[in-house]
Amino acid sequence: METLERILGGHAFFEGLPDRHLAVILGCTSNVRFEAGERLCREGHEASTFFLIREGHVALEVPAPPGEPIRIQTLGAGDVLGWSWLIPPHRWRFDAHALERTRAFALDGACLRRKCEEDRDFGYELLKRFSRVVAERLHATRLQLLDVYQAYQRIVESRT
Repeated sequence: METLERILGGHAFFEGLPDRHLAVILGCTSNVRFEAGERLCREGHEASTFFLIREGHVALEVPAPPGEPIRIQTLGAGDVLGWSWLIPPHRWRFDAHALERTRAFALDGACLRRKCEEDRDFGYELLKRFSRVVAERLHATRLQLLDVYQAYQRIVESRT
């Protein structure tokens, strides 16, 4: 039987993390499940959690009034959702909803922030890992903006 410690310890996001840091993370972790269509987060709302997706798929989107939101990424098993819990003012920067039944680990941001303050080495380890997540989201957003720009250019060119 797999334990939470073994599953989290085997997750790529926590690869190489010292056992003492993993023990801290375990104390801030719970299992969650979302049904298709259910929201994991909404832009502007308080960000108090991040998720490690275990199975299922989650759409990460930016609201684009008027009309449909722009999908930045589709996240799946092994992906990390959420970095806003770490950076004040702790507000979500994206919307996310489950595309199908999705299981994940939810990690309590307030709990982790306290642990980061108590143990700066632990905080630095998390910051390095979340810096990669932020960079990935920025890259995905950039690619989506290029797609939108190219589509706009085609529309403008077809009218001339």
